[in-house]
Amino acid sequence: MIDHDSPISLTPVSGGTLAQSIVSEQANEHWNLPEGTILASGVRRGTSLMIDIVIVTTLLMLATKWELLHVWILETWRTQPHYSLAYTFVLLASHWLYWRITGLWYSRSLGQKMMGLAIVCSDGSALTSEMWDRRAIRKLVYLIPLVNIGVGAYEVARIFQRHTHQTNLDLKIGTIVAHANSLPPASRKHIR
Repeated sequence: MIDHDSPISLTPVSGGTLAQSIVSEQANEHWNLPEGTILASGVRRGTSLMIDIVIVTTLLMLATKWELLHVWILETWRTQPHYSLAYTFVLLASHWLYWRITGLWYSRSLGQKMMGLAIVCSDGSALTSEMWDRRAIRKLVYLIPLVNIGVGAYEVARIFQRHTHQTNLDLKIGTIVAHANSLPPASRKHIR
């Protein structure tokens, strides 16, 4: 054992204490937040998502005279898969458009507006059109029965594990979800 170096080192390489080096390593894996920002909890975020899904699905049900229900009826999938597939496309496309358009117009969805939340880039700036597209397409997984439960539970766990309360979706796009009124005035001027 004397011939080689130990793989474990208790001496920080860059100076300072061991605790300081651990904190600096952890800080590098998260985004810098605008000062005074209150981050959204998993409960508020989940509630706003449910509100959004109820709004869009209810409007679609009324517009299709309840025919959209065939998306969730297994017998229709077995006997008329093209019919169910068409309504599935309508459901997914409508939600994608809803999240994209409300994001571009309000910088948040209606459910997030009701819950007092806002989505901004990690530096507090507004999201681009491309960011809203990527965000909307990745949220469609929450419409797939059973998969939505697993993904939702995993993402809520990630919110609790990170000091920035970011999901994997937030990390990939570079966004944070915060209480709208807690953002600095310069960061919320685009939020309606």
